[in-house]
Amino acid sequence: MNAERVVIAGIGNPIRMDDFVGVKIVQSLKARVSEKVFLIECGTVPENFIQQIVDFNPTHILLIDAALLELSPGEWKLVKPQKLIDSPAYSTHMLPLRMFCEYLSNAIKAKIALMLIQPKATDFGEGLSPEVNASVQKIVKTLLGASPKSD
Repeated sequence: MNAERVVIAGIGNPIRMDDFVGVKIVQSLKARVSEKVFLIECGTVPENFIQQIVDFNPTHILLIDAALLELSPGEWKLVKPQKLIDSPAYSTHMLPLRMFCEYLSNAIKAKIALMLIQPKATDFGEGLSPEVNASVQKIVKTLLGASPKSD
């Protein structure tokens, strides 16, 4: 993957169970990636981090979020931002992810992808379901294997 500088942004609500999955993944990556990877815990407001992302000047951006995909709980897929028009994803965010991605695309020339993960439960409460938590472990391992190395 020709990634020189990568932003990994976890999106989600800590009191909506599996909706927190994106932030949980970023938390699990902390202190385990090189300085070429900028980790952001966006919570439910990724738009608040636009300037930090632009200032980092990444070549690649990965946004991780829960989405209703009609998959089994914990299953995930990579989606290009343009595909968000075709598949309305579950969102707790003030600014729709499609608009957030469009803004980033206009501000910087990074490649943007979304890792969308099927939640099991998004009711009020804390903690991930066992299925989604198992996926977190697999995804973290995959991302650690793919992250840019230090010089």
